Parts: sequence; structure tokens; C-alpha cells
Amino acid sequence: MDVHRDTVVATVMGEGIKRGTRTYSTYTNALIELSQWLQSFSITHIAMESTGIY
Repeated sequence: MDVHRDTVVATVMGEGIKRGTRTYSTYTNALIELSQWLQSFSITHIAMESTGIY
């Protein structure tokens, strides 16, 4: 996951998973959608990157 001020970009990949990338806003409803998308692949761990001043 690449975390920005206004968006979060997430990519899923792995054995048995077709690689996919989606962009979500940082509003609560969008982050819930992101969580549901990751759960649909049974994702249990993520790596997060933020290159800003956070």
C-alpha cells in the first residue's frame, strides 16, 4: 500500500491471486471498501509505504 494524503493505492499479488491494483480515497467509507477488497483475497498482512512527511 502506498499511502498519500488523499489516496491509498493498494496492489494484491501472490500464488493463486490475479495481480490487481486499486486506488481508494482516505475517507472512512473508502477505507472500509479497501478492507473488504483485501479480505476478499484472504489477505492477512500488508506492507505500507509513505514517502511524505507523515
